[in-house]
Amino acid sequence: MRIRILCALWCFFRVAAAGAEPFFHSELIFPLQEQHCHSSSIVECPNGDLLACWFQGSGERTADDVQVLGARRAKGVAAWGPVFQMADVPGFPDCNPVLFIDAQERLWLFWALVLANRWENVLLMYRRAEDYAGPGAPNWSWQGVITLKPGDEFAETIAEQFPKLLYDESMWAEYAPPYSRMILEAANDPLKRQLGWMPRIHPLTLPGGRILLPLYSDGFNVSLAAISDDSGETWRASRPIVGLGPIQPSFVRRQDGTIVAYMRDSGPLPKRALVAQSTDDGESWSIARDTDIPNPSSSLEVIALRDGRWVMIFNDSDRGRHILSLAMSDDEGETWKWKRTLEEAEPGKGSYSYPSLLQAMDGRLHATYTFNEKDGKSIKHVVLDPEWIAKGQG
Repeated sequence: MRIRILCALWCFFRVAAAGAEPFFHSELIFPLQEQHCHSSSIVECPNGDLLACWFQGSGERTADDVQVLGARRAKGVAAWGPVFQMADVPGFPDCNPVLFIDAQERLWLFWALVLANRWENVLLMYRRAEDYAGPGAPNWSWQGVITLKPGDEFAETIAEQFPKLLYDESMWAEYAPPYSRMILEAANDPLKRQLGWMPRIHPLTLPGGRILLPLYSDGFNVSLAAISDDSGETWRASRPIVGLGPIQPSFVRRQDGTIVAYMRDSGPLPKRALVAQSTDDGESWSIARDTDIPNPSSSLEVIALRDGRWVMIFNDSDRGRHILSLAMSDDEGETWKWKRTLEEAEPGKGSYSYPSLLQAMDGRLHATYTFNEKDGKSIKHVVLDPEWIAKGQG
């Protein structure tokens, strides 16, 4: 009954919108500037405000001045407010921030604290706030490190699944053993498998309250879920998502309970978004396989709308980050019937990447993403009706 009602509402709003161009608006969160700013995340607060964050500095993991910055767009206000600091561990790069509001309406900030300027040495940091409705930065009430302890099953899964992957490992030398052997040796090192887990995409909350925080490792070139069954008080690692470079997962749940992970392709050609599935609420995962969705080694996000449709925001190219698009599916990702371009430039003339996506309480979609052009760099925000995508290429 509930599904039929949702479908009826969906059809009603589609018909109502058919006579007019659906709503679309875009803006820069702050003016173009020269510093590197990247990897944004956006949430809608319970009071209707929008909060966004990103990392900014003179570089990424090798730049010790990198910090997490943020801004607020108060409900009913036509522009974003001043930029403020969200997190900074002086002398260390603070990267890949992710915002999340839990079932108790607490605000979380997850980010990667880079040790020794190497991705594989990252500590997974978090902050939490109950008071974040006022102007400026949230009033953080707690900060800590999420320490995961993948056990022997981590190495067992890699040992079991890597041989099932089809790839060329014919090149070999005594000083350069096969890739799979090197990964397996690292997986048997308890310290290596505890460090380097980085966030990038919003967590997914399951109907029973379980939180799945998508994480990935540049050291292992695999992903996993940090699982919490107690509202974030404790976290544990799922089994890894194994494939040829599946990183930066985005989790979305089908109506039958299957969790689907869409991932960036950091492996060999062809460059395609990777997909894996979990039928046990994120505990274990199928091997990540190529889809037919192009991916130039860049992150993407997929969300399920309240009417059952799915929306993906992604770089629609296997050659670079110069095209950013939205696609929509009405069959839970089996096909993507509608697609519309958000940004497009000639290769080398613009870069639009690392998007963050949500559906607001009013049904509209909000996205933020890295915006780099010859005149400077910023984080861009767009808001649109889902039907704006459906009015595009079918």
